[in-house]
Amino acid sequence: MNGVTTRDVAPGGLEHRCGELIAAGGRMQMAYAWFPEVGAPAELRYLAAPGARQPFEIWRCRPQGDAVPSLAGISPLLGWYERETTDLAGVRFEGHPEPEPLVLHEGVDAAVPPLDPRRPRQTPLSFQRAAWRLPEIESRDVQLLPFGPIRADVFESAQFLFFYVGEAILHYHPRLFFKHRGIEKRFEGLKPELGAVLAERVSGVGSVTHALAYCQALEAAAGCAVPQRALWLRVLLAELERLYNHLHYLGHLCHTTTLKVGEAEGKLLEERVKQLNSRLTGSRFLRGILTPGGLRRDLDPGGLAAALGDLRREFAAYVERLERTNSHVDRLITTGVLPRRVAFDQGATGPVERASGLDRDLRRDHPYAAYADLPLSVPVREEGDAYARVAVRVAETEASFALIQRVLHDLPSGDVRSPFEAPAGSEGLGWSESPRGSVYYAVHLDSAGRFARVKIKSPSFSNWRVFPHTVHDTNMMDYAINEASFGLTIAGCDR
Repeated sequence: MNGVTTRDVAPGGLEHRCGELIAAGGRMQMAYAWFPEVGAPAELRYLAAPGARQPFEIWRCRPQGDAVPSLAGISPLLGWYERETTDLAGVRFEGHPEPEPLVLHEGVDAAVPPLDPRRPRQTPLSFQRAAWRLPEIESRDVQLLPFGPIRADVFESAQFLFFYVGEAILHYHPRLFFKHRGIEKRFEGLKPELGAVLAERVSGVGSVTHALAYCQALEAAAGCAVPQRALWLRVLLAELERLYNHLHYLGHLCHTTTLKVGEAEGKLLEERVKQLNSRLTGSRFLRGILTPGGLRRDLDPGGLAAALGDLRREFAAYVERLERTNSHVDRLITTGVLPRRVAFDQGATGPVERASGLDRDLRRDHPYAAYADLPLSVPVREEGDAYARVAVRVAETEASFALIQRVLHDLPSGDVRSPFEAPAGSEGLGWSESPRGSVYYAVHLDSAGRFARVKIKSPSFSNWRVFPHTVHDTNMMDYAINEASFGLTIAGCDR
């Protein structure tokens, strides 16, 4: 792939290469499979990050037999990716510690996997009701609470299984993928110019960062240079998205601690940022602006600086009031502790990992758009609890206000779009740092210049895997607060 080091790795060499990467301080990011030709075996791709400012590595592996060695024992975060790949592409991983299905629930017949091009596109998967296995309970005192998949006041579907005694949670198991939308499959056969509309809808509150990673993947495949004004405006849009996400997060967290005034104030500030988004772009969620090659049209940010200056002062006063509210702060301190090693091994990303002492941010470590030309503060905390996750988001919000003001002051003039045409048969990798963490798009074009495969790595897919490690051995009263402190979305996980 353009801009990324690609290496061929034999199945027998995967474990050694993965061990070397982690021993050197690197980290795996994702894994997926695609079919280069109809009827050909699936090809595996692994994305590895050796370190900050070092090029990403793509490991290309062509299975030679029925199974490939599982890397989940070396890099646990790959466990979900391997299970997803088994469900959707039919690749088996030998020695996987959790070989159960992930995306396809029990009773689904996928003799021809969903991503196999030989499967008819309009043929639904057949399903028969089937029992699913629960962890065995050895004590009569342990009770089981299955909560969901339909939950009051929540549109997204998920089932949470609590094994508990009194208020103590002994074990927690989330079951997701009740509304898997098959978005990656939907990309197949599309022209690249049409895909941004789909990318913007993977996660409604991540429209800009998904579309940005998507566009940058195609621009890498095409060797397309984006005009400077478009690069700076992309930063503006991404940081406006970060602002309204973080403000909603703070308001929603107040909801879980029953601080109703704090909830109302946080969501009011969120609403005002969305209104600014609408005046700037015509979309409260900043959709319809990004396109491969730059922006669909130029933007006039006149008046934005003054409005954001007022919001910034109100935000500072809002945070000060939250900090003085002991009934709120006390519920956050020591709640849902995520140790640094667990955050690294299980693949935490974004504010969640930075609150556990992992100093990683794609905007700084692998800069894109105009981030390399802008001062960026990356807050990090060590405690790993809900309060630390809040502190990171508060500091990031303040940093976003400062970053936007700098963009508005130094915004260059000029064009906002370059001619774009991705060569047939090309590949590309794009990335962005969303309000919830890292987003990656890997694109593969066929010989007709249409998509053969688009792989999406969304931050909630990573953080949902991490979250249960903070719930085991806690209590029921803290659960809702802990979940809210992670800022998870089910749509972002269940693509």
